[in-house]
Amino acid sequence: MHILIVRNNSNPQAQDACVLLMSYLNGEGIAYTVLDSGEIGLKNRENLEAELAGKNLDLAVVLGGDGTILRTARLANAFDIPILGINFGHLGFLANSSEDGVIAIVAAAIAGDVVCEHRANLRVVVSCVEGDANGSATTDEDEVLRSVWADDAREQASQGSPSHKTFFALNEVALTRGAAGRIINFGLSISDAFIARMRGDGLVVATATGSTAYALSAGGPLVAPNYEGLVVVPVAPHTLQSRAIVAASNDLVEISFADNHPTREIALFIDGELLEFDSAPSRVYVRCGDKPTKLLRYKHLGFYEHAAQVFFGSAQDPA
Repeated sequence: MHILIVRNNSNPQAQDACVLLMSYLNGEGIAYTVLDSGEIGLKNRENLEAELAGKNLDLAVVLGGDGTILRTARLANAFDIPILGINFGHLGFLANSSEDGVIAIVAAAIAGDVVCEHRANLRVVVSCVEGDANGSATTDEDEVLRSVWADDAREQASQGSPSHKTFFALNEVALTRGAAGRIINFGLSISDAFIARMRGDGLVVATATGSTAYALSAGGPLVAPNYEGLVVVPVAPHTLQSRAIVAASNDLVEISFADNHPTREIALFIDGELLEFDSAPSRVYVRCGDKPTKLLRYKHLGFYEHAAQVFFGSAQDPA
């Protein structure tokens, strides 16, 4: 067995827990690799995958909060391994409580005394405008759509055609107004059905897992984690007719920026990390990923009990 340990290096408690865990694994003769959370950003993904490819990883243990788990999820997806999160952050909606201690929790996972949750994730393809020999904007949308429906759901942020890039997300993809602060214009379609032209601060396309994050703050619904579809939520729309949409697992969400003026800058985020492109994005395609993310749960409350405590402040039924 080989365990990947990802620790939040800015959290002293997570660092102390990592030292205890390494000592335990050494005593058990279990191989491990330790990464700091700062090492696993989008820009370093390709190098990390190459470094870890020969280690035959079996499990990722995350010592931190939900943000560290989201970053680790990209690596876990690449190697198809489960994630055992142990909370040393704030909300910790994706992580297990650290109350029983890191050794007891990891030992339970190794012994199989945990529950495995399968969470839908996102395949996000961003199509960017390219210039031809005459300086006109061009893009091959047929090539982009082939990439959208390709079997390989691993992130390809620096591979393939320069006209489009592919990303993995566990929570959401968010498009927002950029640094200039001007509201943006975009069109929304779902599975070839045009929904609306929108104007506002942006749009969030989330999984059920991400429904408790940015999408919730933007007015979206709480969605049970085993739901396999998408949640589409406008952010501060400049209209009274906008609504969140809960889409099916086989739907394709398409966002077009054709009506947006170049001076109205658009920023794109994957699970909270800013994406950078050499040319302006023209369309974003979002669908469910090909294989789920596996989260291991140790003595975990059910989703509704946890939601009641975190979002409604209900510790118990008053009746």
